[in-house]
Amino acid sequence: MSVLVTGSAGFIGSQVAHRLLDRGERVIGLDNLNDYYDVSLKEARLARLEARKGYQHVRADLADRAALEAMFAQYRPRKVVHLAAQAGVRYAAENPHVYISSNVTGFLHVLEGCRHYEVEHLVYASTSSVYGANTAMPFSEHGSAEHPLTLYAATKKANEQMAHSYAHLYGFPTTGLRFFTVYGPWGRPDMALFLFTRAILAGEPIRVFNHGRHKRSFTYIDDIVEGIIRTLDNPPARDLEWNGDAPDPATSGVAPFRLYNIGNEQPVELLRYIEVLEQNLGRKATLEMLPLQPGDVPDTEADVSDLIANVGYRPVVPVEEGVANFVEWYRDYYKV
Repeated sequence: MSVLVTGSAGFIGSQVAHRLLDRGERVIGLDNLNDYYDVSLKEARLARLEARKGYQHVRADLADRAALEAMFAQYRPRKVVHLAAQAGVRYAAENPHVYISSNVTGFLHVLEGCRHYEVEHLVYASTSSVYGANTAMPFSEHGSAEHPLTLYAATKKANEQMAHSYAHLYGFPTTGLRFFTVYGPWGRPDMALFLFTRAILAGEPIRVFNHGRHKRSFTYIDDIVEGIIRTLDNPPARDLEWNGDAPDPATSGVAPFRLYNIGNEQPVELLRYIEVLEQNLGRKATLEMLPLQPGDVPDTEADVSDLIANVGYRPVVPVEEGVANFVEWYRDYYKV
């Protein structure tokens, strides 16, 4: 049996692939190694995977229909973890067409592969950004996510709806995971922790939006990976108690479909996050206080009660531990 991991040279995808290899799975990794951020970091992640027995890499773009069809036909994966996407909330304002090509068209090609090659379970990345204008805390999968505030979030909401339609029409289970802010070693250079670390070590100011007062459910990478693996092992069935007059957004009475939040239940204020980073770097940051960015939400807080009940897991790593691990990795990787 093989598992396809898309985005396998990415932050989350590479670590999911390692965990699957650790337990003896054969992993097919797909990534086009685009230049959205430092390609050398992606190449370093990929090199670690290619050194391991059981890993096979396919370099292809999600939007390339012929390449995706050929990949599914050749390897016939039994399960799929779809993590490849054009990420970045703010980048969408400058490059909207890239998001549709990768996140919508690309996801369609993955769904078609799952349909035609009898995939047993598709787990795919969604985002807490889908909650958008919803301010009811903590965010629940059973609440409204009908008003995303960015194109990135809108593409991820579209993924959830596309997955439901395919699960209904073709019967293969789909599970969407709404990630809350993920951080940790081997992370993305466009994320706050990476940007802050680089600037503080260089003696440069850091840009702090909303004057640092917003809160986030910062979620350590190991917690995310554990949740993905457990979810992959627990495909959803139809919800036999579904009420067709008032359907639950997180489940379905007509399809093997599920949505889960995956994030730390203890939100942390951004200023506290920066304070922990300063302590680990042994340096104070120069803060450039700025207003909330367009499309950003003031706070996020994850309700993960369904994840706990159905897969037996909750994220547990506190920011004090997670940030320390990141700083240790960063200093070693960049020799600073």
